[in-house]
Amino acid sequence: MKKPLKPTEGIPAAQLIDENIAEYPDWRGETLTRLRALIKEADPDVVEEWKWNIPVWSHDGILCTGETYKAAVKTTFAKGASVPDPEGLFNSSLEGATRRAIDFREGEAINEAAFKALIRATVELNTKSKAVKPKKGKS
Repeated sequence: MKKPLKPTEGIPAAQLIDENIAEYPDWRGETLTRLRALIKEADPDVVEEWKWNIPVWSHDGILCTGETYKAAVKTTFAKGASVPDPEGLFNSSLEGATRRAIDFREGEAINEAAFKALIRATVELNTKSKAVKPKKGKS
């Protein structure tokens, strides 16, 4: 059952993410807190947003989202299929043409270096994609 959307207008995204994490005073909250810190370490210019009732991290486009489920904390990379994953972190949404996700389960160690490398590679992809997009309008 999905949580109902709560009114969020005027509330900073960082506060909404803090509140979301606080809803999980167990391993899931700890995992999401650690992933958030790793994202910020990998990209100090990351923008925290709140969309679709979940945390979203962006830099020239969406990097990833953070969703909390009963058995996993999932980070979904919007352009994951286009990002190199030499350590094989992506373990969910592998059938899609665009997205890829990582399900973090209770007790599993996070490969922090590889996760930060995925964030940096996604920032690079987003930055390059933004730079080559033609401007809209008449030429």
